[in-house]
Amino acid sequence: MDTEARPQERDRSSAPATGPEEGSRFSRVGRRFAASPSWRRVLALGAVCAVFVLLFSTFVVQPFLIPSGSMESTLRVGDRVLVNKLAYRFGSAPRRGDVVVFDGTGSFVRESPRQNPVARLLHGAAASLGLAEPAETDFVKRVVGVGGDRVVCCDKRGRVEVNGRPLDEDYLFAGDEPSRAPFDIVVPDGTLWMMGDHRSHSRDSRDHLGEPGGGMVPVDKVIGRAEWLGWPLNRLGSLPDTAAFDGIPAPGKAHG
Repeated sequence: MDTEARPQERDRSSAPATGPEEGSRFSRVGRRFAASPSWRRVLALGAVCAVFVLLFSTFVVQPFLIPSGSMESTLRVGDRVLVNKLAYRFGSAPRRGDVVVFDGTGSFVRESPRQNPVARLLHGAAASLGLAEPAETDFVKRVVGVGGDRVVCCDKRGRVEVNGRPLDEDYLFAGDEPSRAPFDIVVPDGTLWMMGDHRSHSRDSRDHLGEPGGGMVPVDKVIGRAEWLGWPLNRLGSLPDTAAFDGIPAPGKAHG
């Protein structure tokens, strides 16, 4: 009786296939995978681009989504206006007629609304790219009076006067009066008197006359000057200039 165990033959059907054809196929796939960009590199590049765009928007030019019709027809609901944040950073100051974006905290709104910090961060990032409505404290209006100006409404023909000179406001919404509310104010130094172009549909400095600050916006609250329309494409270009403030006398030299 043969008591010595015989070596068992391996089942070839259970062994992994490692023939030349299969080996070369896996080798080709490996080479293609190695040659493709690493997903980590793609993510890193995307992060760098996002940071660059956010920094550019924060310090240089920011798209600003127009949420209301208070500046019609100059700016319409849904427009993306490009705000030059460097316009007043090197000694320049807002001028009469400029369309500016500003933080209305303390002038147009008494306090910043409370919001979840994470939601505020995400909303701020989206707003800085013009993908969401701006913060509730951000406004866009036209500068009508600067420090020292006397702004009066209205003369016998219903026009706003600045330092005794009536304005021919060619930018007003069609059919609007310059103002239905009378006022006679002197703009304190370092502040601005703001009004919307769609006067009957704009809550602006006129609506805050009886409040602390009298509706005046501090110059240091100005975020930047609205200079270009970036969307929609059929309105692409710079904001139209106005000659309404040409020839306004300096403060203190108003004509009688």
